[in-house]
Amino acid sequence: MNIGLALGSGSARGWSHIGIIRALSDIGIEPTIICGTSIGALVGASYVSSKLERLEEWVCSLTKFETARFFEINTRLNGFVNKERLHQFLKEYVVNDDAIIEKHAKQYASVATELDRGREVWLTKGPMIEAVWASISLPGLFPPIRTNDKWLVDGGLVNPVPVSVCRALGADIVIAVNLNGDIVGKHFKNHEDTIRKETVISRMPDWVMDYTNSVFSNNKIKDQPPGLFEAIAGSVNIIQDRITRSRMAGDPPDILLSPKLSHVGLLEFYRGSEAISEGKDCVRRMLPEIKHVLEMV
Repeated sequence: MNIGLALGSGSARGWSHIGIIRALSDIGIEPTIICGTSIGALVGASYVSSKLERLEEWVCSLTKFETARFFEINTRLNGFVNKERLHQFLKEYVVNDDAIIEKHAKQYASVATELDRGREVWLTKGPMIEAVWASISLPGLFPPIRTNDKWLVDGGLVNPVPVSVCRALGADIVIAVNLNGDIVGKHFKNHEDTIRKETVISRMPDWVMDYTNSVFSNNKIKDQPPGLFEAIAGSVNIIQDRITRSRMAGDPPDILLSPKLSHVGLLEFYRGSEAISEGKDCVRRMLPEIKHVLEMV
C-alpha cells in the first residue's frame, strides 16, 4: 500500500510538518510518496534527503534575530529574502545542490505556479533544490525562479495542499496536512499576549529590537498595524485558505491533519519548537481516525 503525504503551505507554521512526520513514524507509518507546497516542499525534501533530524535541530535553535537576518531589501526591489543565506541553509539542512529527485528512494514532488499563465506546475524530476526553491518563492518576499524557460512562484497560489499530486503519483491513501484551516480572523487577536511571554526577546538590546520589528509585526502598542512582511504573507495565506477549502471539497484526502497554529505568526520561524510539538499532538489527537482508515484498506 502506497501512502502519500501532502504537506501544505503555511510559512512558519510549516515546521509542524516535522512533528507530524516524527509522530507518524512513531506509529509505524512511513509514506512512500511525499508531495509538498511551499514550506511543505521544503520539509518534505529534507525528509526525503534524510536531513530531517538536522533540520529539526536547527529549527529548534533558531532565534528571532537570526530569522530576521534572512530578510533584506535589495536594490532591485524584487524580493526581501537574502538569497545567499537561504541557499546556504537549503544546502546544509534540506538538500544538496547535486541531488536529483528521481534518484531518491521515496517519490517526491513540489508544486509551483507559472507566473505568466497562472498554471499549476508539478516538479517531479531534476534538481531537487530547484524544485524546493520554486515552490517556496512567495511573491513579495522572493523573486520568481526561472526553471525550464518559465518563471515560477509559490505553489500555494494554486494548490496549497497537494492531495491531487499524491493521487497522481499513485498513492492509495493520502494523508494531508492543512496549516491554514484556523488562521483567518484569529492570528492578530492575541498577538500582544504572545509577545509578552517572549521573555528572552524582551531582554534584547534596543537596536536588535528595532531591526527585528522591521520584519515582524510588533503589536505591543494597541492598534499598531502588522509589519510589512507579515502583511504580505498574511494576504497570500488568506487566499490559500480559500483555495484549499475549494480544492479539498472536490478532492478530499483520506486523512486530514489540521494543526492548531493560529497563534504562530506567518513569519515567526523562530517558534519552531511550538509548531513541532503541535504537529505531534495533532497526530495523537487523530490517531483513532488514522488507525480506522488504514484498517479499512
